[in-house]
Amino acid sequence: MPKPLRQRLGLTPGTELEALDQPGGLFLRTVEQRPAMIKIDGLWVHRGAVQPGANWDRVIEELREERIESVLKA
Repeated sequence: MPKPLRQRLGLTPGTELEALDQPGGLFLRTVEQRPAMIKIDGLWVHRGAVQPGANWDRVIEELREERIESVLKA
């Protein structure tokens, strides 16, 4: 991508782009960086794509341990 275009669009090294195939060409857009896990009404909600082979039992257990440790430290 030409440097003047990158500068005009504010693209910096490491900016992630998504390419969409459309009739007549490609459409490029920046990928929004947002956390995969957010807290809604006190509950953790996963908003991203699940990684192949994710071990949810382990993830939940680690989160429980973190919560227990934070309570005990308080």
